[in-house]
Amino acid sequence: MAKKILFQGDSITDVGRLDDTRFEFGSGYPLLVKASLGYDYPNEYEFFNRGISGNRIVDVYARIKADFINIQPDYASIYIGVNDAWHEIAWKNGVDTKKFKTIYKMLLDEVLAACPKVKLILIAPFVLEGPATCNTEEIPNRLELFQTDVAEKAQAVKELAKEYNLPLIELQPAFDKAVQSAPIEYWTGDGVHPTPNGHELIKRLWLETFEKIK
Repeated sequence: MAKKILFQGDSITDVGRLDDTRFEFGSGYPLLVKASLGYDYPNEYEFFNRGISGNRIVDVYARIKADFINIQPDYASIYIGVNDAWHEIAWKNGVDTKKFKTIYKMLLDEVLAACPKVKLILIAPFVLEGPATCNTEEIPNRLELFQTDVAEKAQAVKELAKEYNLPLIELQPAFDKAVQSAPIEYWTGDGVHPTPNGHELIKRLWLETFEKIK
């Protein structure tokens, strides 16, 4: 029986899967991982993408039963945190870091209890300068707010990974290193959403991590 791999998160995981029926799996790192593992290990894995654009940790937690527990994955990665910051900066509807960590911990506890054999990978969010994060007249310190809040969320994910002894993918240092070899816009179109090159970066880190736990 094929082992199930679940990708959970927001728009960076979704990448059009809900908007374009030609790409039921989206066009981001989950598709790249699926293509790579599907080619190397035919019929050994079944893949599920349940990322939803705009989701915060509270949204992922709200659909934990349908989009996580009911699937009963053997492996799963969780990539969330940018919208918890973004929605606060733009619309005062975000999730502060203390609550973010509390809800994330609740999610982990419930998933691990209901899916005791699942192997989880946590992905800490990143942010770069770009059209979505740059300063505006209304919010002159917009970039600083993004960098500070997303760094807090990434630190919370790092702490949870340590507490639960789970593998962690830290994207901020990876993207900071990447922009030393090519401009920011080569890796992300707006400072938040990766380009195909950025998704390839995430895919490679994902597969490196997966190889250690499979």
